[in-house]
Amino acid sequence: MKNSTFAPLVSLLILVTGFASIAVAGMIAAPEDVATPPEGAEKTATGLAMRVLVAGTGTTHPSRIAMVTVHYTGWTTDGKMFDSSVERGKPATFPLDRVIAGWTEGLQLMVVGETRRMWIPEKLAYAGKAGRPAGMLVFDVELIDIEEPPAPPAVPVDVAEPPMDAVFTKSRLASKVIEQGSGTEHPTKRSKVTVHYTGWTTDGKMFDSSVVRGKPASFALNQVIAGWTEGLQLMVKGETRRFWIPQKLAYRGQPPVGMLVFDVTLLDFQ
Repeated sequence: MKNSTFAPLVSLLILVTGFASIAVAGMIAAPEDVATPPEGAEKTATGLAMRVLVAGTGTTHPSRIAMVTVHYTGWTTDGKMFDSSVERGKPATFPLDRVIAGWTEGLQLMVVGETRRMWIPEKLAYAGKAGRPAGMLVFDVELIDIEEPPAPPAVPVDVAEPPMDAVFTKSRLASKVIEQGSGTEHPTKRSKVTVHYTGWTTDGKMFDSSVVRGKPASFALNQVIAGWTEGLQLMVKGETRRFWIPQKLAYRGQPPVGMLVFDVTLLDFQ
């Protein structure tokens, strides 16, 4: 868990980070109906319009939190192409809940192997944000693969406050060993650690989880919130520990606020 609210995800697709650095070798011609959705296009209650170009072979639809792999090309309604994984020759993979709203909604209606053309109104795209394509955007999207994350871990029954058997440090960091480790050495403040973790606020709302993403997190122990830097030095390899981290050792008033609760499994350290 880094000093920002969420551990950053790498290569989240240009749709999230903006179009400032797109390197496109050529241009894919805009479809004839790029200016406006044709008669017969499927429309949702939000104003998203779509047309199936190629029927899929799958039967399962991605959930809102699925990792999807796609090929896509995007145009403005005047026919100008602004981005294309097809031109780059490499599909894009990203969490479906981390892209523009039109993509999050539209791809949940697709199955693997399907290609759809989407006319995404500005309110479901970039909503007038500076430096982003303006107005309605048109995408041809091929859904190549879906990977659903593991189910979120259950909310701990003692998430609201440390239980009687929790151990407190001088800084008022509380922790409780959930599963014993097999090692004997502890990481130092300068160690690089690899962990699985899930974090909740004290009202039981999960705000981040490497478990849900299905990928452990690695980071330098001196580059995370103070409660992690202190707490993980108490652990040994293979151990799972629950931490109750007071706000002064967490984000100091930045979201998520208040005491935070983390379950952390120390997988490895160097």
